[in-house]
Amino acid sequence: KAEEVTLIGVTKTQSAATVRALLEAGITDIGENRVQEWLQKEPELAGLSYRCHLIGHLQRNKAKFLPGHIDMMQSLDNLRTMETLDRLYAQAGRCLDVLIEVNIGGEAQKNGIDKGELLAFAQRVDACENLNLRGIMTIPPYGEPENMRPYFKQMYNLFVDIQAKKMDNSTVNILSMGMSSDFPVAIEEGATMVRVGTELFGPREY
Repeated sequence: KAEEVTLIGVTKTQSAATVRALLEAGITDIGENRVQEWLQKEPELAGLSYRCHLIGHLQRNKAKFLPGHIDMMQSLDNLRTMETLDRLYAQAGRCLDVLIEVNIGGEAQKNGIDKGELLAFAQRVDACENLNLRGIMTIPPYGEPENMRPYFKQMYNLFVDIQAKKMDNSTVNILSMGMSSDFPVAIEEGATMVRVGTELFGPREY
């Protein structure tokens, strides 16, 4: 059902004015790839209600900028970043919702946890006092939408497996997968969150 899927408007490289127009049109969630880019836009969106998701890889030296500026991090993929965020959010007296990024295609050039390591890592995240594990995310190998279906099926199975483990401190209810080219297939395979940029804004200009 449409109401069961959250649309993330991917706003990387878009101006603050464009992001404002998107929010005023009714989008409630936006996704940014780079912390510094987001910090430049954020002041120009004052007065609007929205949630900002960090969907790109986080360099640990940028982690200190997250508290108070990011509502969810969708790309948690290693223990050192996990420990850094938990410490920083403890110092800030805040908690951060996180998704674990899974390298479902096992691609060497991509970030993400190997699917075989996911459960153990999820349990480590769940033990963090200042991180709330909400689910998992992936960017599958690029290809035709139908060719993505097996990867999305694998992600759904991993999602169900983690839910079945009943984490002590977390509510796992988000499966973030699917982008402009393949989000209908991702939704068919169980996505609760899709990250769409090109379909909203047209081809990205760098």
